[in-house]
Formats: sequence, structure tokens, C-alpha cells
Amino acid sequence: MSNGLRQEDPLRRLLEKDAVITTLNRLFRSVDEKDWKQAEVCLAPHVLLDVTSLAGGEPENTTGSAIVDGWRDGLGHLEAVHHQAGNYEVDIHGEAATATCYGIAYHYLPNDSGRNTRTFVGTYDFGLRKRRGGWEVDMLRYNLKFLDGNTDLEGQEGDG
Repeated sequence: MSNGLRQEDPLRRLLEKDAVITTLNRLFRSVDEKDWKQAEVCLAPHVLLDVTSLAGGEPENTTGSAIVDGWRDGLGHLEAVHHQAGNYEVDIHGEAATATCYGIAYHYLPNDSGRNTRTFVGTYDFGLRKRRGGWEVDMLRYNLKFLDGNTDLEGQEGDG
């Protein structure tokens, strides 16, 4: 193979797959921890973002910084955010990679209704590039399977 990872290099292929999964887990955890600086490190400077399964519209070419700004604005007020990801599949193609995983995201915001949570269940598709010795996400697609709980979580009044 001419893609930089010859078939006789199974250890290197395994290490690169692990590095990709580590990058994706770091992205999910940094969003949960509201560590916006770390979240931005996981993203490439330019990212193809597709959240059309949530919001309609068209996929957009944007910046990692703009994506993180949107997460900060959209999630920063929640008391807790929790992403659980698994069932990763990763393919390495030299300095590029693709990955898919299942993902569940919980949003928690105590409010007067007592309906304090919203749950997103779906899958993610990622494109990544190796840059500065590490992997960065340059394509992110979320594929919503279903949404459960209080879909108007932000529309509820908080407890204090």
C-alpha cells in the first residue's frame, strides 16, 4: 500500500486508530467539562459541519473556533452535559482518517417543570487529518436517531 501504513505495519495502524479515538473522546469530554479551549484543539481550523438531522438546512464549511463558540453559547448555560460514545469504527488512510461511533448526549437543566433532561441518541461520522503530530476533526456529521425528554429545556424557567 502506498498510503503510508503498509499492511505489514499492524502495530502502527492500531496506534493510529487509538489516537483517533482518543481525539474523539477528548472532544466529547472537553465539551462536557466546558473546556472550550481543549475542544477547539480537537478541531481543525476549517471543518465541514453537518447537523442537518437536528436543524435542517445544509452542511456548512466553518471554523473550529465558530463551532466551539456555538457550543459555548448553546450548552454553556446547562448545569450538566454528558456525552457517551462507543462502537467506534476507524479507518486510517495515511494522514487522513474516517471514524463513526454511536453517541448519546444528555443535557441537564433543573427547572420548575421538573422535566430537567433532554436526551439525543444518534451516530457521528468524522473526518480527521493528522496535523502537528496529532489528529484533528475536519468533518463532523451528527445523525439523529431520536430525541427524548424535555425538548424545550431552555424554554423552561430555572429554579434559581
